[in-house]
Amino acid sequence: MQPIESMSFEDALRELEAIVRRLEEGKTNLEDAMAAYERGAALRAHCEKKLKDARLRVEQIVVGVDGVITKKESDLEV
Repeated sequence: MQPIESMSFEDALRELEAIVRRLEEGKTNLEDAMAAYERGAALRAHCEKKLKDARLRVEQIVVGVDGVITKKESDLEV
């Protein structure tokens, strides 16, 4: 099992979707379901952080009146 912190957004989302499908099927025992739920919660948090980071990067892109694209420095800590 790949460590979550090293996963891309797409890989984490794909695994999270697989976990949701397995849990919705209801064919796992309680212990496995709890472990899957815990991993799913961690994957969700990882995906949310990746999206937040991406949003902050996009918000830093500024198009000037002359059409020149620059990057605005952020005072937000990520």
